[in-house]
Amino acid sequence: MVFHMHKVFFFFFRFQSSTEGRGSGGWRDAHSQNHCPLRVRLNDPHCSCNKSDGPQVSRPASAASQTSIVVNERLQELVKLFKDRKDRAKERMVDPDESDDESPSPGEAPPPPPPPEEKKDDEEKAEEEVTIYEFMGYKFPVPQFKMPQIPDWLRVILEYRFPSSIDPFTDLIYVVWLFFVTLAWNWNVWLIPVRCTFPYQTPENIHWWLLMDYFCDGIYIVDIFVMQPRLQFVRGGDIVCDKEAMRDNYRQTERFKMDVISLFPLDLLYFFTGVKSLLRFPRLLKYNAFFEFNDRLEAVMSKAYIYRVIRTSAYLLYSLHCNACIFYWGSDYEGLGSTKWVYNGKGNSYIRCYYFAVKTLITIGGLPDPTTVFEIVFQMLNYFVGVFAFSIMIGQMRDVFGAATAGEAYYRHCVDSTVKYMSSYKIPREVQNRVKIWYDYTWKSQGMLDEQELLIQLPDKMRLDIAADVNYSIVSKVALFQGCDRQMIFDMLKRLKSVVYLPGDFVCKKGEIGREMYIIKAGEVQVVGGPDGMTVFVTLRAGSVFGEISLLAGGGGNRRTANVKAHGFANLFILDKKDLAEILVHYPESQKLLRKKKPTDEKDQAKDTGEVIPQRPETPKLFKAALEVGTGQTFAKLKEAYKGATLEVFISPVKPETHCTIFGCSRQKIGIEKQSWRFL
Repeated sequence: MVFHMHKVFFFFFRFQSSTEGRGSGGWRDAHSQNHCPLRVRLNDPHCSCNKSDGPQVSRPASAASQTSIVVNERLQELVKLFKDRKDRAKERMVDPDESDDESPSPGEAPPPPPPPEEKKDDEEKAEEEVTIYEFMGYKFPVPQFKMPQIPDWLRVILEYRFPSSIDPFTDLIYVVWLFFVTLAWNWNVWLIPVRCTFPYQTPENIHWWLLMDYFCDGIYIVDIFVMQPRLQFVRGGDIVCDKEAMRDNYRQTERFKMDVISLFPLDLLYFFTGVKSLLRFPRLLKYNAFFEFNDRLEAVMSKAYIYRVIRTSAYLLYSLHCNACIFYWGSDYEGLGSTKWVYNGKGNSYIRCYYFAVKTLITIGGLPDPTTVFEIVFQMLNYFVGVFAFSIMIGQMRDVFGAATAGEAYYRHCVDSTVKYMSSYKIPREVQNRVKIWYDYTWKSQGMLDEQELLIQLPDKMRLDIAADVNYSIVSKVALFQGCDRQMIFDMLKRLKSVVYLPGDFVCKKGEIGREMYIIKAGEVQVVGGPDGMTVFVTLRAGSVFGEISLLAGGGGNRRTANVKAHGFANLFILDKKDLAEILVHYPESQKLLRKKKPTDEKDQAKDTGEVIPQRPETPKLFKAALEVGTGQTFAKLKEAYKGATLEVFISPVKPETHCTIFGCSRQKIGIEKQSWRFL
């Protein structure tokens, strides 16, 4: 705005100076035009410039006074226009939606609503919380309690819909259910012998025993009528999920018969014999659920040998448990405390009998000698059963630990065999230490020495799936295979071999025959060279590839062009040239794509190794023959003449003992060598 005002002042000052030279006549002509609203007539009686507060004096106005009046009027009009413009700009800033001067001004905002009365809200809340009930003419206020908000985890449980079919091999819910069935089965297996022999079941606590018994029976019933009929099965190679088919399949199995027999209602005899826990013996026939739970849990666990050790230990404890129950029954049969051999009835009966079972089955000895025939026979059977049971348990425990440490045992065997071999051939101690370090790092990093040995027994499709999950993310990023067939890369993944290199090991050396390509899985390798062979040109990291030039080269062009060594511990994938050729036979399009990439790599290689002195091309044989048998020895004469001319040019007049050397060769020698390069 200030800039525009300066322009206006400059314009009117120029206008004033021009009008002073014209005189008053010019102003009359100018004011005679009435088309501009800013022009003012000085002779108009209605004009404000001709009015004054005092009496009017009729005197002619000078040209200077007329000019100043017009300038003042114009400046006032301009100031008014700029002020109006400023006001409109302020209005637009206040109301940005206003885009036109003629738009109606915003109306006044409606008054805010009156604040709600708190008393009414309190009364309404009181009415909601209290409900009036009328009974026999009397009104009773009954408060209403609002249900608390349901937690998210409880809502998830309530909204859960049970599946119509269950996969027994992959569904975790089935494993959880088998866990509860196994608990119910173990309740019967462990406590039925105790209740039959020890006096722990009394009329005072019989209701608690019955409550737990029928709770376990309810789990059996749910398993038979809800869970087992929903299990999927395989028929003719197809997985059957139909409800009727699954129900019929379960009814035709031996397991269904054993499950029904396990719920045989011998408990009805309680009305005649009393509560005898021995009548619950059929509940032990549901052993299939226990063994199935073991299989499913071992399949889910990553370290199944831990559960196997626990299960084998439980077998040993259960055998001691049964022997303790039988010993108490024999002592009760003979009479508690009747002899030194039987239980004397003091202390905790179960702990004392269990201690006797441990000393008997493990054949520790130190027990009182039996006196009666019953005691002698009982003790003999205890010793026989103890020897066999304990030996079986020890054998199973050995197998469990052997299976858990089979991989480590194989690793130790390989290390010992290798060390023995190196010692027999007197391999240097430094080499032996590097071999031991390789074994140790490979085992700690991979947990195995050769991955292919584990996968060789699997079907080809499963090996492909495992290899794709483990290595596809690395191989797919290799620029050499960009654009190749996806299936070709999958086939290549099965041929990759993982190799570990120690720090300082040379992966390949310059000049070697290249038969492999390398992909860095982990670690770093360095391309080295120079006069001392220690200059590092480039460092390659995980996901990089090298050796592809030798792999794609044909004939005799497959030699290594650089030295590559491991900077630290490096894990590399190796792809053999023969394996790649067998794969590319089935993928011609990918083969063409790789061949197109091959020349580019060779050109890049030539640029990197560029020649300092290019090799002289060999003299054509036809030209040699023409020189030897030419007519009239014309070419021979020309050769001699040319040779003489060359010698005159290149022989230096410097003394023979003074040489101006280039690369250690005298100037005279250089001239002679140039003769030989041209004519040999």
